[in-house]
Amino acid sequence: MFSIRNFEGNEKEFEFFLDMLYESIHIPENKPLKEVLLNSPHIRKYHEGWGRKGDKVLIAFDADNKTVGAVWYRLFDENNKGYGYIACNTPEIGIAVSKDIRGRGLGTLLMRKVIQQAKDEGYNTISLSVDLENSSAINIYKKLGFKDYEVAGTSKTMIYTL
Repeated sequence: MFSIRNFEGNEKEFEFFLDMLYESIHIPENKPLKEVLLNSPHIRKYHEGWGRKGDKVLIAFDADNKTVGAVWYRLFDENNKGYGYIACNTPEIGIAVSKDIRGRGLGTLLMRKVIQQAKDEGYNTISLSVDLENSSAINIYKKLGFKDYEVAGTSKTMIYTL
């Protein structure tokens, strides 16, 4: 049994969010250390100055109240595009689940919650970027209703119309 709630903004939860952001980056071999990867210019934009308008994190907890997953979104603009950028009013989603919890439906639950959150906040679309080799994630996103938008390099941008 999992519970999901909004990020409260404390340091412990922010560090967990950073852990999950790191986990969400699909690099199968020779993945750089967390501090190196998260502070690289193309990734830093996903967490730097967190808490601005349009930033949202939902955190999942297990029955023992241990953090086990997170889903988030952030708005980008034409001058600072994310990998899954579509438009300045389309939040880009990221998600990760702790390794020992994967395969139990938490990722799907988190995605459904963030889709509802985006609807509640009045967005018309949401997007994400996924590595082309991450076929299990792509299949889950398609089952949830995400559609292919474009392929750039080694990633696919997908869009969900709310």
